[in-house]
Amino acid sequence: MSLPTSLGLEEIQRILPHRYPFLLVDRILTLEAGKRIVGVKNVTINEPFFQGHFPGRPIMPGVLIIEAMAQVGGILALLSTPENLGNPSIFLMGLDKVRFRKPVVPGDQLRLELTTLRRGQKFWKMQGQAFVDQTLVTEAELMAAVGLEGD
Repeated sequence: MSLPTSLGLEEIQRILPHRYPFLLVDRILTLEAGKRIVGVKNVTINEPFFQGHFPGRPIMPGVLIIEAMAQVGGILALLSTPENLGNPSIFLMGLDKVRFRKPVVPGDQLRLELTTLRRGQKFWKMQGQAFVDQTLVTEAELMAAVGLEGD
């Protein structure tokens, strides 16, 4: 099966079960099946979380940066194991080595880069990094499980 090397929003919505306001990926720029993926999240002042985080000084919550990473990683896992494509059961199972280095604010474009550390049919471990321009803003190791519900 030939995989696309980039994806727009419509293709992303065919792969992930997430929808606005919780879909946190706008585009996939690069995809190497089983190995690496690069996605983008455009951060705008219209994001619902900015109303309360924080009034007068909007900062994207770190947990949502991690969620955006997890969604990009989910696309990599699902497209790399075609037998799981269409299975909305992909779960974030763990995080290690999480570091928040700089705040992300309205107008930033998050570039989310994930590289596979280990992979199997059901379980994945990835190294994730989030950048604004060339500045590393967040990093983490993410563990995920694909298709466990009902197995």
